[in-house]
Amino acid sequence: METKIYKKQCYFCTNNIKYLDYKDIDLIGRFIDSYAKIVSHRRSGLCSGHQRDLTNAIKRARFLALLPFIAR
Repeated sequence: METKIYKKQCYFCTNNIKYLDYKDIDLIGRFIDSYAKIVSHRRSGLCSGHQRDLTNAIKRARFLALLPFIAR
C-alpha cells in the first residue's frame, strides 16, 4: 500500500494576497511561534517568495515596535 504525502499550499497564494503589509499584525502574527521566532517554510507551508516577503514584513514590524523581538 502506498501512502501519499500532500504538500501544504501557500496561504498567500491560495487566498490571493498580493501584497504583505507589515502593519497587518494579525496576519503576520500567525507565522510567529510562542518564542517570537519566525516559523520556517516547512512548518508554515509558504512558497519561497512569500516566505521572503513575510520575513521582511516581520523584521520591519519588529523595528517599528509593532511586534516583539523576544517573548517574555
